[in-house]
Amino acid sequence: MPTPSRYLSGPRIEPKPIKKGTGVSRLVDEAFLAYNAGRLHEACHLFAKKMLKADVTVGMSLTGALTPAGVGRSCIVPLIQAGFVDWIISTGANLYHDAHYALDLNLHRGSPFLDDTRLRAQGVVRIYDILFDYKVLLGTDAFFRRILQEPEFQKEMSTAEFHYLIGGFLREREKTLGLKVPCVLTAAHEAGVPIFTSSPGDSSIGMNVAAMALRGSAFRFDVSADVNQTAAIVWDAKRRGGKSAVLIVGGGSPKNFMLQTEPQIQEVLGLPEKGHDYFLQMTDARPDTGGLSGATPAEAVSWGKVDPSQLPDTVVVYTDSTIALPILTAYALDKVKPRRQKRLYDKLPALHGALKKTYLARAAAQEKKTRR
Repeated sequence: MPTPSRYLSGPRIEPKPIKKGTGVSRLVDEAFLAYNAGRLHEACHLFAKKMLKADVTVGMSLTGALTPAGVGRSCIVPLIQAGFVDWIISTGANLYHDAHYALDLNLHRGSPFLDDTRLRAQGVVRIYDILFDYKVLLGTDAFFRRILQEPEFQKEMSTAEFHYLIGGFLREREKTLGLKVPCVLTAAHEAGVPIFTSSPGDSSIGMNVAAMALRGSAFRFDVSADVNQTAAIVWDAKRRGGKSAVLIVGGGSPKNFMLQTEPQIQEVLGLPEKGHDYFLQMTDARPDTGGLSGATPAEAVSWGKVDPSQLPDTVVVYTDSTIALPILTAYALDKVKPRRQKRLYDKLPALHGALKKTYLARAAAQEKKTRR
């Protein structure tokens, strides 16, 4: 008998029939065996078995209208509370719509096949099959403009500090309204999970900040602080002998902003590093059209974004994130005990200071060497 090919060493595909009452974990383990179900199987195992180890710092990026669909409260909040997410980069739109829940403003399930002219005439806003009253936008806008007048906002700050302060105000509003489930901003505030926005002007939050600037507000976003603080989080995780993992939901600017932490460390600051250790992405975009922002894990290796030795620990699931993320969340909560929260927000000044000190020392050494 010839020796079997090494390519035939994988487990046989012989699933057990799905039965009544089959849970998510068993479904993933026993029925998600090929195609993108197979990739989701791999993603769940990578997340639960490797990314959630105590020495791994997990960053999450969020793109697409996820919070209006309820994914914030159903998935992201439980992940934060379980200590499964340590820092976040999100579109401003996701955080703006997240605030609707803390303000107890209603969003409704609807249909994508409605007459938008009639919706507009009746003051109804549509996000695909999500419907809500135009007053939801006006009420949320008024909330942001009101709190932006508070004394603590009359300065320049990183988006992480801005969102932390917003989370505190929303927490008090939730308590006043008697809401039991927090929004993402509140949960992040309570867990010390810093939330950054890569394009702070590109959302209704940024639009209201701009309106307040016309009225003389002293508030400004410090985007350089965002770049350096996110790089400092990754640098600290690696220099202490730990690992860095990225959980990318969607793509776009948040994905690039999260992955650029490694080129910032290596290429720009000139510090020795190899790239993120674990890479997990859920997307429906394609690399050949230029639409898969940040491209594939293999391409990211050429930029120094992903450690080449860690390519086996990279998974891309090409599917709708509103399907994949709830399954991943349920699987992780079922398989892994809650982790101790790293409370990175509280440590940001120290992390930033350590990165700055290392960079300046290296730059001075390089300048001295050049002068010789």
